[in-house]
Amino acid sequence: MPYPDTHKPKTREKILHSAARLFSWHGFDNVSIDAVMADVGLTRGAFYSHFSDKGALYAEAISYAALHSQLVKYKPASPGENRLQALLDVYLSHQHVGQEAFPCPLAFLATDVGHRDPLVRNTYTRVYQNMVKRIGKHGLSQSKRENRLAATAMMIGGVAIARALDDPETVDELLAACRKFGLVLLEEEENG
Repeated sequence: MPYPDTHKPKTREKILHSAARLFSWHGFDNVSIDAVMADVGLTRGAFYSHFSDKGALYAEAISYAALHSQLVKYKPASPGENRLQALLDVYLSHQHVGQEAFPCPLAFLATDVGHRDPLVRNTYTRVYQNMVKRIGKHGLSQSKRENRLAATAMMIGGVAIARALDDPETVDELLAACRKFGLVLLEEEENG
């Protein structure tokens, strides 16, 4: 009996979900095609009907992870809420730093991507540019783009460093400092 038309897209989605999670937590070099396929309960042979190679999977997994990240899922709770503060609180949270959330590929793959092929670097660049634009959609003007670039870099760096630290108090201080100064940068742009 043939598979339904939805089988191939659903399988591809499962592979991307697994790859995004595994690459984000272990990096490109520490995740094999076999590991991704075993994670979704399929064989290596099934991989090649969806992706040409591991690099192509990696590039698509970065985009997939970005589409499922905390920042994309963020929706203001109420019209009166300080949207900038809420955005920073969501992104610079323990949930995002820890394994409880689907990790942002910008923070979790920053050093890994620098050693990859142009397709992967281009994908990472587009994801970063989209994050800068998304921050701009939360009530910010188009002026002072450098403030958004700096705040975005600080947010990504804050999450990446917090993930590497083993002292909870330092993690708390770091995340709080990034929220505070991210807000200063973004409100300066908004009010400037």
